[in-house]
Amino acid sequence: MGKQVGYARVSTSDQDLRMQYDELEKAGCELVFSDQVSGAKAERQGLNDCLTSLEQDDTLVVWRLDRLGRSMSHLVNIVGELRDKGIHFRSLCDGAIDTTTASGELIFHLFAALAQFERTLIQERTRAGLEAARARGKMGGRKPISADAPKVKMAKTMHKDNSLSINEICSSLGISRATFYRYLAL
Repeated sequence: MGKQVGYARVSTSDQDLRMQYDELEKAGCELVFSDQVSGAKAERQGLNDCLTSLEQDDTLVVWRLDRLGRSMSHLVNIVGELRDKGIHFRSLCDGAIDTTTASGELIFHLFAALAQFERTLIQERTRAGLEAARARGKMGGRKPISADAPKVKMAKTMHKDNSLSINEICSSLGISRATFYRYLAL
């Protein structure tokens, strides 16, 4: 079996990582990476460094599941990627989550099924909401812009004048090049 690598995270700078470090060291982690950032943040340098340090047969150890994943699906994705690389996963406070054991692997698969179920429900609710809105006459997206809109007229006038480049026109009107060309097509 490979080495045990820990990952600890707290959400704010006024919280202390020491308790998580102590528990991870007690569990046999040779190396512990950490972050002081909200779990909702996608970019966590400590987690990235931790994941790149892991090799086949290593075990990633966390104090609790919520220290690792932003959501159930994010957690399942991370652990799934680890499993694909031959890396194990263990959560100290969530005792049944230990992919080095058959029962822990089963619990993880149940979590994965629940995460997939959650994603499917969200998709179904979104589709149903959009269909209900359309049935009430609501259309999604931005309202179409009229050829008579002041910015459209100004863009066309400035373009016909030929004294400014397209970039200068876009900059002065605060629009992108794509928007500028859409205005010209109106």
